[in-house]
This record gives sequence, C-alpha cells and structure tokens, in this order.
Amino acid sequence: MSRRPNIEGALKQVSSRYELVHAAAKRVEQLLKEGDDIFVRDRVKKELIKKTFYAIEELAEGKVQVKKVNLEP
Repeated sequence: MSRRPNIEGALKQVSSRYELVHAAAKRVEQLLKEGDDIFVRDRVKKELIKKTFYAIEELAEGKVQVKKVNLEP
C-alpha cells in the first residue's frame, strides 16, 4: 500500500480545496524548474516520491507559504 499525502494538514494552511490545488500546482512548477524528473528523493526515507506528493507535504508541514495577491485596483 502506498503512502498518501497529508491533505487534511495541507487544507489547514489554505482556505479551500481549490486554493490547495492551485498552490500545489505552483509549487510543482517551481520543483520542475529545479529538475526535469517528476520524482524527488525523500530526505528521510531515501525513497522516490512524485513532486505533486512532495508539494502537498511541504504545504501541510508549513515549509511553503501561500502568498495571496490582490488583483483588484
């Protein structure tokens, strides 16, 4: 059985599921700029995990902050 990302913890960092999806997608874009591979090595367990999983885990642990931008003039 595979591990699942801590979605409940990540939802505590944002105001909605839609914001979580958007924030995770933005973080994955940043991670992809660092390397083309879709996997990243977990620093603790040394196993390969998808960057989408890693992005959600970072949000849940508070390692990544969501910055809200007001687009209204």
